[in-house]
Amino acid sequence: MSEKNLSEENKKIGRFDNINPLDHRYAAKEGISELRDYLSESAKVDYQLRVETALVKKLAEFDFCDDDVYRQVKDAAEEVTAAEVYEEEKKTKHNIRALANCLQRRVSEKARPFIHFTATSSDIIDTANSLRYKEAIEEEILPALKDLQKKLMAIARREKDTLQIGRTHGQHAVPITFGFALSEYVSRLGGRIQTIQRARDELKGQLSGAVGAYNAIDLFLDEPEEFEKEVLSELGLEPASHSTQIVEPEFTLDLVHGLVSAMGVMANLSDDMRHLQRSEISEVGEYFEEGQVGSSTMPHKMNPINYENIKSMWKEFSARMVTRYNDQISEHQRDLSNSASSRFIPEILAAFHISINRLQKVMEKFSVFAESMRENYDLNSDLVAAEPLYILLAYHGHPDAHEAVRVLSMEAREKGVDLQDLVVKSDKLADYWQNFTADQQQIIRDPESYIGRSVEKTEAVVSGWEEKLDL
Repeated sequence: MSEKNLSEENKKIGRFDNINPLDHRYAAKEGISELRDYLSESAKVDYQLRVETALVKKLAEFDFCDDDVYRQVKDAAEEVTAAEVYEEEKKTKHNIRALANCLQRRVSEKARPFIHFTATSSDIIDTANSLRYKEAIEEEILPALKDLQKKLMAIARREKDTLQIGRTHGQHAVPITFGFALSEYVSRLGGRIQTIQRARDELKGQLSGAVGAYNAIDLFLDEPEEFEKEVLSELGLEPASHSTQIVEPEFTLDLVHGLVSAMGVMANLSDDMRHLQRSEISEVGEYFEEGQVGSSTMPHKMNPINYENIKSMWKEFSARMVTRYNDQISEHQRDLSNSASSRFIPEILAAFHISINRLQKVMEKFSVFAESMRENYDLNSDLVAAEPLYILLAYHGHPDAHEAVRVLSMEAREKGVDLQDLVVKSDKLADYWQNFTADQQQIIRDPESYIGRSVEKTEAVVSGWEEKLDL
């Protein structure tokens, strides 16, 4: 069908005519054009054509038809377009029948009977979706995610000795290193990468017919399940142990969970970095390009827009997990209650890839302000000694060490004096203090070295995930 014969709505539209912001805003800004080969409507039709072609290829191998039929269908599949299928669907009111019709009109009468032979629509739809999601994950999303992981690993290792005050509930806690803080996200993201890899490998296809019981193909073959395996093997997939008219929904559900939960890790990292970029904290910096504007009215602003965008994307797409759980439910062998909702799964993959690209760019030119980290540590460096003081007092026999240190800490705050000075001058603590070793007394006087295993743990986490992910 020529372009001039297509209806107006099926002709190419401009980028700014799109309704979905993934298309008119983020696709161009974040460079996800490569995902169109997997996630676009044209790609979806192309993958469905791949499944139809694989079916005919195996029909030829099982002597249902000759190789010429397969060649005709293969050549026809290379010509069919999504626009043509949509045009045909206006007559059929059925997308897969429209697809089959577009193939059949291009082949001989001899070949036509074998197009879509013994298959049901969901055999084609679900198998094609599993295949395109699997290939999008393998070829685009996982490589980008692993590149991000390597950037985080490099920064964590580089900053493993950089002193930073640890924070709990937004309050200064005890010292750590900034590399240790980042190694948390190395570990969490590494776990999500493994989850996504497992879910990718578990995506299934099917060719089991109208209710999943192989009724149609069983008319001709003693082992219809073997035929299904052969068709799916041609596509790099496997069948599940059972199917109805649809593939078990949990396989795609697990994949989307892996993506959304990984997006949550990235949002948490972004939120932490956004807070550390606050003017009054200023421990890290997001790269600001020449000519970039932070505010339409305040020229001095340098806003952490990339971190905020990643969190905002997560807010939008994490909520969609509820829809994925709802799509687990399909009455009996199938209903159409997931027909519309499942069409939005590609948006989740695209949004995830967009967020990866954003975070990659930020971390590539990520600034760490070690002097500011030191200054913030110094704000409460004396009170940081409260925990080791309490622990060591208890170790040396003080019956109520926590309360004793709490009282002294409050006094230090109120009087604006160092906790260490109060400890040394305290008659109540003198006997215990004298039992402290020289090293223990030094930690109380200068708790900068009280960073536990921050450095060693950072190195262990980074090295461990390098090995687990073969990076």
